[in-house]
This record gives sequence, structure tokens and C-alpha cells, in this order.
Amino acid sequence: MQDELMRKLPFSMPAEQSLLGSVLIDPASLNEIADLLTSEDFYLSEHKQIYLAMHELFLANSEIDVVTLIDMLVVKGIYDKSGGEDYIRTLTEAVPDALNIKDYARIIKEKSVLRQLIAACGEISEAAYSEQESVTGILDHAEHLIFSIAQGRDTKNFRHIKEVLGDVYSHLHELNTNKEATQGTQTGFSALDRVLAGMGKSDLVLVGARPGMGKTSFALNIATNVAKQTKKAVCIFSLEMSADQLVSRVLSSEALVNSYALRTGELKPEDWEHLAAAAGELAGCDILIDDTSGQTVTAMKAKLRRVQNLGMVVIDYLGLMQGDHHNDNRVQEVSEISRSLKIMAKELMVPVVCCAQLSRGPESRTDKKPMLSDLRDSGAIEQDADTVIFLYRSEYYKTGEEANQDTSIAEVIIAKNRHGSTGSVNMGWNGQFTKFITIDKEQENA
Repeated sequence: MQDELMRKLPFSMPAEQSLLGSVLIDPASLNEIADLLTSEDFYLSEHKQIYLAMHELFLANSEIDVVTLIDMLVVKGIYDKSGGEDYIRTLTEAVPDALNIKDYARIIKEKSVLRQLIAACGEISEAAYSEQESVTGILDHAEHLIFSIAQGRDTKNFRHIKEVLGDVYSHLHELNTNKEATQGTQTGFSALDRVLAGMGKSDLVLVGARPGMGKTSFALNIATNVAKQTKKAVCIFSLEMSADQLVSRVLSSEALVNSYALRTGELKPEDWEHLAAAAGELAGCDILIDDTSGQTVTAMKAKLRRVQNLGMVVIDYLGLMQGDHHNDNRVQEVSEISRSLKIMAKELMVPVVCCAQLSRGPESRTDKKPMLSDLRDSGAIEQDADTVIFLYRSEYYKTGEEANQDTSIAEVIIAKNRHGSTGSVNMGWNGQFTKFITIDKEQENA
């Protein structure tokens, strides 16, 4: 029965043979389909090995023809010295030219996706029948399997280093010809971007500060900048404020209208003009807001998987999130949440910016600048995050006439940066507009 089922798995022998034959006829055609297929997309094991051997010859700048290919396959132990040549020559006769190689690749890929779906459905059915996991866990795993297939990522198989090297070479070529590609997602603050070199895909970026330092405003400023610059969807999970409150803050920052005036409605005629202009620009941005309280990472992932052209995720804030499994030990629960957030960032391949409260440690010190040890509830947060940013404003601790909550200098401390250097950058903070601004380079504290 199993053999019969395997024989019925979708695949196209003519397409596989024709594609391999096309590469033998025109080795340069491998460039056209290298990013469309992996060796695992081939159904027959022999075809997988032939495709891998072609990649190895291509990376070594060797000619790809019947003789070199046979030699490579013999060296790899796929064929013995007396076998295989007839079949390889048959492949060259399968097609007259390589003009339709992309069509062959499309057919092979479609059959591969169908086989992946069959395997995923079998795995989901087995998990459901076993009843050994929670329903939430099974649903999340099922969504993950289907989402990975839809995104063109087969999570069940290894990728050979030959294929990955090809991707790396393509990326290096892009970096060499397009300098902007060297940067990750830009925060929109040039001084900060010079240190971070942007936020990388799959990065978990933690923004930590004591209450009142402006971490929510900082995250919202970045979210707005990214939405404007990239034209991609930016999803904001607001676990503390309502969507109306959050949008009011964004409006205040973008229109440069006093946030207190927005709350009280005491607006001047020119304020209405500025608000209308900012609202028009924001309406053209793909910013999605979810203000559901006490969300889990699983619930967030389920929503994010359905968002097209996702560019970044913002979560405000970590302390209000719930773990998928109820745990009386908050430290363990936060550890699970932070680990799940990093996995989510990697799965969705977008930066995830998460705000976090700091402990009262800075309050008891003479130097009140935050440190990594001030991260609340769990050291796992520091371990899981790719980048940890702290916000510090000395004005916050001043009283009386010394204090000026409208305009001050904010120190943005990059305490951890997995992809580059650490350090701090001075930025302007305008409290009445809840807005951070880049200041002159000469004023930066490198």
C-alpha cells in the first residue's frame, strides 16, 4: 500500500529530465533557475544528485558537459566508471534547446509543493489523531507548516551547502552593485542607523527604558518611518494603549501638534491644517494596529501570517504579554515569550521591535543609565534579542526649574548589537510632540 501511495505522489519525469538536459545544453541557463529550485524539489534521488553536481561545477567555474558531469558523479560515488553515461546523454536529447527552462522549473516546483502539502497534511493528521499536544499547539504547528510551504520554504529538508553558497554569491553581487542593499531596515534616524547599520531581517530588537522615558514613542516613531520609507506593512500590537490613543500619539508626532492639545481638543486653526496634512500622509501608509490585551505570541503569529508585504512588527510591551502555557513562575513565562518572539522574527523574516520595562535598579544608583542587568524578569531576554536599545534622559530625574519636559537630549544606548558595534547616540526628544529627532552629528556621543 505504501509503495502504491509513493508511486502516486505528484511528479513530472519529462520536466525533470528536460530541465537537466537544458543545463547540459546551455550551462548559463542555470542562472535563470538557481533561485527558483533546490535539489529537494526533484522527486528522483538520481536527479537531485545530478542537479547538485551541476551546482558544484558551476561554483567552481568548470564547464558543465557530459564528460565533466560524469566525472563529478563518479567522484561523488553516484555512478561507477562504467555506468551513467548513457543516461546523461539521454538527458541532452530530451530537449532541443534551453529556451523553456523556466517553464520546466515551474512544473517541477509545483509538483514539489504538492508533495510538501501531502506530507504536511499527513503530519497534521498524525498530530491531531495522537491528541498528545494542546489544540493551540497543533493549530500553530499546522499554520506554520502551511505558511512555510506558501512562502517557498520547505522546513522538513536540509539544504546542501552548494545551493546556499549560490545564494550567498548572489547576495554578495547585489551588495557590490547596490550599496543600499548593505543596510537592513532603516529606523529613519540617521545617527542611530550609522551604528546599527539598520535592523536585519529576523532581528529581535528590544527597546528598554524606565516608565516615562519615551520607549513607546520611540517605537512608534520608528514604525512610522519604516512604513513611509519601505511602503511595506508595519503591524503594531498595542497591549497597553487603545488604537485611538496610539494613533493620537502618532498624529501628534507627525503633525507636530501638542499632544496635550490633542487630548483636550484645544486646537488652533493652524493645528487643524497640520493634522489634516499628517493624516493624509499616514492614511497612505500600511500601518496595522491591534490593541487586543494580553496576547500570546501564537495569536500574534496567526494574525501576522495573513499580512501581505509585511515589513516590521512592533510590540508594546513585553510585560503585558502572556505565555502560551500558563506558568506561575513569571521568569520562566517571560523566557518562553522572548524565545518565541525570536522564533517568530526568524519565521516571518522581518524585524520585531519589542518594548520592555526595566527594573528599579537604575533608581538606586548614582549613575542612573540603564544596563543589561536591569532587564526585568529574565536574563533570557538579553540572550534572545539581537539588539538591545536603552533610552535615557537625564532631564527625567531633574525637578523644579531644572526640568524641561518639552525639549531635551535623549541618550539612545545600544547595549547589545549582534551584528555590529555598541555605543550610544544622542538624539533630541520633544515631549510635547512625543517625538524623537536626529540631531547634528557633532553632538553625537560615539
